[in-house]
Amino acid sequence: MGLKQEDRNGIFSRFSIRSTIFIYFTVSALVGIMLVGLSLYSRLATQYAVMIQEENQEMIRQINRSVDSYLRTVMKLSDSLYYGVIKNADLSSDSVNNEFTLLYDNNKDYVSNIALLSKKGELLEAVPAARLKTGLDVTKETWFQETLKRTDNLHFTIPHVQYIFDNHENQYRWVITLSRAVEITDGTATDQGVLLLDISYASLQQLLDNVTLGNNGYLYMIGSGGELIYHPQMQLIDSGLATENLEAASGYRDGNYKETYLGELREVFVKSVGYTGWKIIGVTPARGLSLNNLKTNLLLVFIIALVLYILTLINAYISSRITIPIHELEKSVNELEAGHLDTKVYMGGSYEIRHLGRSIGDMAKRIQTLMDDIVAEHESKRKSEFDTLQSQINPHFLYNTLDIIVWMIENEQKDEAVKIVTALARFFRISLSKGKSIITVRDEVEHVRNYLMIQQKRFKNKFIYRIETEPDVLNFASLKLMLQPLVENAIYHGMEFMDGDGLIEIKAYLENGDLWFTIRDNGLGMTKDQVDSLLAEPVYTTSHRGSGIGVKNVNERIRLYFGEEYGLVIESEPDEGTWIRIHLPAVSYQEILKKEKAR
Repeated sequence: MGLKQEDRNGIFSRFSIRSTIFIYFTVSALVGIMLVGLSLYSRLATQYAVMIQEENQEMIRQINRSVDSYLRTVMKLSDSLYYGVIKNADLSSDSVNNEFTLLYDNNKDYVSNIALLSKKGELLEAVPAARLKTGLDVTKETWFQETLKRTDNLHFTIPHVQYIFDNHENQYRWVITLSRAVEITDGTATDQGVLLLDISYASLQQLLDNVTLGNNGYLYMIGSGGELIYHPQMQLIDSGLATENLEAASGYRDGNYKETYLGELREVFVKSVGYTGWKIIGVTPARGLSLNNLKTNLLLVFIIALVLYILTLINAYISSRITIPIHELEKSVNELEAGHLDTKVYMGGSYEIRHLGRSIGDMAKRIQTLMDDIVAEHESKRKSEFDTLQSQINPHFLYNTLDIIVWMIENEQKDEAVKIVTALARFFRISLSKGKSIITVRDEVEHVRNYLMIQQKRFKNKFIYRIETEPDVLNFASLKLMLQPLVENAIYHGMEFMDGDGLIEIKAYLENGDLWFTIRDNGLGMTKDQVDSLLAEPVYTTSHRGSGIGVKNVNERIRLYFGEEYGLVIESEPDEGTWIRIHLPAVSYQEILKKEKAR
C-alpha cells in the first residue's frame, strides 16, 4: 500500500499545481454533472407525475361540484313543486296541473316526468305522462315504500329505464328518480303522498362524458350500495366484456388510495356527492410517466454542456492564478494555528492570494476582540430571541379569523364581520406596537379583549369572558403579549373539550403597591404535576394553533425585564379550572419611556 501511495504521489508530482487542480476539478465536475443530471431527470419525472395527479384530483373536484350543482337544481325544483304548488293548493282544483305543466315546460331539458301519487299508489297528477302502466302497483316498489317510511329525506334511485308511466315518447328513456313524501290537500281532507321527478340520465351523463384524466386515467360514479351509475365503458361492463373494481370502490371513503386490479397498480381518488351517497371515483395508472422525448433530452444535454463549459473556464482560471505563493501563505497559517497571533501573514502572489492573506491577517487581529465580545453577544442574542418570539403570530390564527369573516359576509352578517375585522386590526396594531416590548396596561388589556372577541366567534360562543380593570392601573407599564398566550392556553387546553359553557375572567388591580393580573377559567383544570411541567417546559415552544409563545416564555420575559421577584403563579385542580396570577411592579409607562430615551 505504501508503494502504491508513493506511485500516486510520484505521478502527480510531475504536474504543476495548476494542472493538478485543473484535473481534480474537471473530474469532480464531470461526476457532479452526471449526478445532478440523473437527479434532475428523476425529479422532473416525479414532479410531472405529481402534477398530473394533482390536476386529476382537481378535475374530479370540479366534476363533483358540477354534479352537486346539478342535483341542487333538481332539489330546488322539487322544493318549488312541494312548497310552491302542492302545499298551497287543493287537488280538487285545476291549479296544480297548470303549475306542474308550467314547471315541467321550464325544466324539460333535464326532467322527463313530474308526478304526484297518493299513498295508495294512485296517480293524482302527472306531466307529461297521462297514466301508470297497466297492472303496476307502485306501493310494492322499494323506492315508494322507503319514501313513505323516511319522510324527511329526498330519495335518489340509480339509473334505470322508465317503467312506471305509459307514455310512448318517454317510455324507454333512462332516468334517475327523485322521490319525497309530501302532504296533499283534497277539499277539506289532508293525506300523505309521494312527489316523483324522473331526471333524464342523459343530462347527467353530459356532465361526465368527455372528461379525460392525465396519464390515461378515467372516472366513474357508483351509488351508495356500490351500484354502477356511470362509467365510460358502461355498455361493455353491462355486456360482460369489461369489468370494474366496484366491490373495493364501495368501501372507500373520500381520499386517495392505491389498489391493484387485474395485475395493474392504480391510484384511486374518491369524492362523495352530497345528499345522495354517490361517489365519483377517479382512476389513474400508477406507472411513472416517461420523459424520454426529444425536447427534454436536448434541454438536459444543453444544461450539462453549459455547466461543464462554465466549470472548465473556472477551473482553468483558478489553476492559472494559484501558484507557489499558496505555500508561503500556508506557512503563515500554520504559525497562526500554533497560537502566534502576532505572526506577519504572507501577502504575495496573485490578487486572490494577497486578498486572502490580508483577510487572514485581519481575522487574526479580530479573534481576540471577538472572544471578548462573546459573553455580551450571547446575552444580547438571548434577549433578541425573546423579542422575536414575542412578535410571533401563527398564520393559522389569521387564516381561521379570515374564514370567520368570509363566513359572516356570505351569511350577510355584515355588522358582525365589521366587528371582527376591527378587532383583528386592533389585535395586530397592538401586537406590532412599533417594535416596543413594553406597553400600557390599557393596550395589553385591549389586545386580549380583541383576541377573546375573535376566538369567541370562532368557537361559536362556546365560552364567555369578563374583563375587569381598576382605573388606576390603566397607565401602568405592562409586558406586551403577556395575557394572550395564557388566555390561549385556557381556551385550547382548558375549554375546547369540556362540556357546558366556558368562562374566562381577567382582572387587573393593585395589591400591596404592586400590579397584579389574574386569569381564571372554569375549564378542565390540571394536576400538580401538569402545573409543574407547564412552568418547566422549554422556553421556545410552538403551538400548531396558537401564537407560539409558551407559558414559561411569558414567565422568563417578565423576569428578564422586571426582575427575578416577579412572574407567574399557577394554581389548578382537575375539573375545577385554573387560576393564574401575574405579578409586576407598579411602574408608570411614562417612566419607562423616559428611561429608554435617556439610554
